[in-house]
Amino acid sequence: MNVVEASGLGKRYGRAWALRECTLEIPAGRVAALVGPNGAGKTTLLNLAVGLAVPSAGAVTVLGGRRAGSPAALDAIAFVAQDTPLYKSLSVADMIYVTRSLNRRFDQPYAKARLDELGIPAKRKAGKLSGGQQAQLALTLALARRPRLLVLDEPVAMLDPVARHDFMGTVLAAASADGVSVLLSSHVLTELERVAGYLILLARGQVRLAGEVDDLLAAHGQPSLEELAMAYLRESPSAVTR
Repeated sequence: MNVVEASGLGKRYGRAWALRECTLEIPAGRVAALVGPNGAGKTTLLNLAVGLAVPSAGAVTVLGGRRAGSPAALDAIAFVAQDTPLYKSLSVADMIYVTRSLNRRFDQPYAKARLDELGIPAKRKAGKLSGGQQAQLALTLALARRPRLLVLDEPVAMLDPVARHDFMGTVLAAASADGVSVLLSSHVLTELERVAGYLILLARGQVRLAGEVDDLLAAHGQPSLEELAMAYLRESPSAVTR
């Protein structure tokens, strides 16, 4: 089964195409990394996959053929946007309550146990948490929905190296222990190297490369994910960081 399938997918804003002629298949059971410079179309592709945007051309389905944005799809997908959206004035406990109330399926004992393990106080307001704690709270709320597909848009962009490492460790553990398929975009290639088994490279709104990381590295004679990405993104190397 493929968790995301796109055929001729495109999204246009006015006269400008943010994504164009995107055709790809992302298999289930992978941590799939979406890589590309700023403006490549990464967020647009993720928004289309989770149903937050409507295609201007082509089509996208998720989880074995469900229409992106349909109730059946939304019930099985958890999405954490780039700005780690939280109600900053609410306490951690209130965030758990709100999320539980808004979702048909929510594992409250899991959420509470995981936040206790991380040392995140239930009474503290979300806006008073550190950046790493806010990211972990958003991730915990997403995982507590017990999704089949977890979508993360630049989840570690604003975190320090230690917080990035801890966050990615949680993602990898969820994928391994719970069988959650993961699709994440990031500029931080050193972290992706550790967790990603599947790679999609975007540039100028089009897919430049897609496939299993090990197969791509072997086929292109590159020793690392970072060097492979750089070889395809030389027009804007500063957009992809260590």
